[in-house]
Amino acid sequence: MWHFNKQVPHWFLSPWFPQQGETRKSIYEASQTFENDCLYSLEQTYITINPIWIDHLSRNAGILKSFCYWKLSLYLQKHNPNVPDIPNKLVKPAKRNGLAKQRKVWDVVIEELGGVDCIYTNTRLYKNGFAVEHFIPYAFVSHDLFWNLIPACPSFNSSKSDKLPQLEKYFDAFYGLQKTAIKIIKYRMPKEKLLEDYLSIFPDLESLQKLPDDYKAKFKTTIEPLITIAGNNGFEYMF
Repeated sequence: MWHFNKQVPHWFLSPWFPQQGETRKSIYEASQTFENDCLYSLEQTYITINPIWIDHLSRNAGILKSFCYWKLSLYLQKHNPNVPDIPNKLVKPAKRNGLAKQRKVWDVVIEELGGVDCIYTNTRLYKNGFAVEHFIPYAFVSHDLFWNLIPACPSFNSSKSDKLPQLEKYFDAFYGLQKTAIKIIKYRMPKEKLLEDYLSIFPDLESLQKLPDDYKAKFKTTIEPLITIAGNNGFEYMF
């Protein structure tokens, strides 16, 4: 109860109390009179639903429950990379998310290095002259986590499509580029949220600063089973 009381109830009410400087204590106190018609009042061990919301919650319970399950599936997907496509086993998205944010981060990395080599073609890549490529195909993993993205030659990226990379041929270069990128991002963009994508592989963000030698094996043990499963499900390998 202490954990949930500290982390959840008063933050959920924050839209009803947008004043700058609102604290946990002040939100608790204001909620107890249903100030601003907030959804519920807060006590230390329970909440009381505001009567004016009961009809709305009852009529829309199905939608609200589905929303909670959808957000849960997204959370599970992010933190369980070895079980791909959890949300889309429920509903396939009508439109994929763009990669503009990820591209900007790779722009910083490439700018810092003065260019990088495509791990597939050895073509020299420069800022604004590359494709953001899913090492393991998006069609299989259904996510855009940064640890699975690298810059690649645009024409090769188009031809690669949903094919799987051969790990014995490309993993070392892939990991080397990822390792370099992590160090640059930690230095140039220490508060970049995309670094949190690596928490599904590595234990904490502080350890990303040094990336001990055994982290290469950790990375591979995340990627290798996914590629094997994808191959067993009919995805073709690159040659």
